[in-house]
Formats: sequence, C-alpha cells, structure tokens
Amino acid sequence: MLLALPIGILIGLSLGALGGGGSILTVPALVYLLGESPHSATTASLIIVGVTALAGMAVHLRAGRVRVRSGIVFGVLGAGGAFVGSRLSASVNPDALLAAFSVLMAGAAVTMLHRQRTKAVPAPEPPAEAPPPAPVLTPGDVNGHDDHGGGVAVRHSPPRTASRNPAMSSVSPVRVVIAATIVGLVTGFFGVGGGFVVVPALVLALGFDMPAAIGTSLLVISINSASALLSRLGTHASINDTLLIMFTVAAVAGAVAGSRIASKVRPERLSAAFAVLMIAIALYTAARSIPALI
Repeated sequence: MLLALPIGILIGLSLGALGGGGSILTVPALVYLLGESPHSATTASLIIVGVTALAGMAVHLRAGRVRVRSGIVFGVLGAGGAFVGSRLSASVNPDALLAAFSVLMAGAAVTMLHRQRTKAVPAPEPPAEAPPPAPVLTPGDVNGHDDHGGGVAVRHSPPRTASRNPAMSSVSPVRVVIAATIVGLVTGFFGVGGGFVVVPALVLALGFDMPAAIGTSLLVISINSASALLSRLGTHASINDTLLIMFTVAAVAGAVAGSRIASKVRPERLSAAFAVLMIAIALYTAARSIPALI
C-alpha cells in the first residue's frame, strides 16, 4: 500500500512536466506492484489520471500555457472514441489487453526517442540578410530642409511584407476529428489519459507550440478520462478506495511539482529518460502477459 505514494508522485511528475506519459505507467503499476486486476486497474487509472491532469492543468493555466477553447473542442470530439474504446476493452481477454498495452508503450517510447533525435539535428544556418536600403530623401534636401518651404525632408521606408505564422494556418476539420477520435479510442480502451498521443496530435493537427500543447493536453486528458469513466460505471469493477485515494493524492502532488518543473527544465531531457523507462516497462509487461496467451 505504501508503494502507492512514490509511484503516484512519479506518475504525477511526468504528467505535469510532459503533459502525458505518466498515465501509461498507472495500469502496470496497479496490476503488478499493487495487486489490482487489469480491468479494475484500467478503471482506477481513469480516476487517478483525470484528477491529476486537472491539478496539473491549473498550474499551466496560471502560466498561460493552456488554450481552453481548443482543448475543450478537442476533448469533446474525442469523447465518442473514448466511449467506444472503453466498451471494447470490457470484452477483451485481460492478458491480451496487457499485451497490446505493452506494444503501445513500446511504440510511444520509440516515437518519443525518434522525435528527440530529429530535434537534435542542427538546423541549417539562414542566409545572411541583405543590408537595409538607404533612406530616400526628397529633392533639395541638404540640411534636412526643402528648397521650397524649409519643410522637413521625408524619408520613405521600404514596404514591409506581411509575416506568416504557420501555427495560424488553416486546419482541416477532418484532421482534427480523426486525431481527436484516435486519442479518445486509446483513452477508453487502455484506461490511460492518452497524453503521449494528445501532445503530438495538438502540435500536428492544430499547430500548437510545445508549451501550449503540454498544458492543453492535460485539459484534453481530463475530458477523455471522465468520458471513459462514465461508460464504465455499470461494469462493477472493484476498486480499493484507500489505495485509490493515496495514489491520487500522491499523483496530484507530483503533477503540481511537475508543472512547475516544466518551466525550468528542458522537456526533451525528461522525455528521453522517460522513453527509456517506458521501453523497460513495456518489455516487462509483455513478458508477463504474452506467455499466458500462448
């Protein structure tokens, strides 16, 4: 039971600092370290992750790193997928569920590492800028005055070209719907917040920068978790209330601390270390679940 405290803190730290990732550890931690059944663990994880995400989001919101309207729209669009995913998981063999979960963790970890390697490649240096054109003076200007009335000479600046911000480019509604639905399916089926899917989806589908994607993902996670939890209310999953409370309180404390860390530590360093941890846990989960299916 006491293991719930350090595990919850670590999961909260990951959620607060990275906007995801920590939730994917909740299910194997509840199953293998705390003795919960797979279906009970996926249900409990939705409560833990949803509450923790809200707490972390509050800190990001005060720092201006949450786009509330976009997060709500993205979360609501994914609610249908979360509902369908949670219904599908109830009819799947528990060992098959954990085996698929291990594959998902490994894939997410590889994606994170690949993204970090891509970012590490130095970008080509931009070409040298041409010197600004000389100012144009009105005819007759010698000492700053015109020959016809002594007026001040007029300096004509070159016209400015309008800058284009790629983040503000138009987004295809179809892409938004597809991305949100996939995130919802992952949330409902595996009982995770889906932050490791939400963050890149927000960046690619909606053009968010990374700080805004991390903060907004916590809002999306909380919406998706609540939707998936509502669809499980009639499944009679038994949850240890004391364990659930201890785990959630610890995770909330970790999320608040992680949200503050996000503004001080380079996220790519945390992502790389966490990706290695995810691979290790994916291998352990696969080793425990796959033999039972053979």
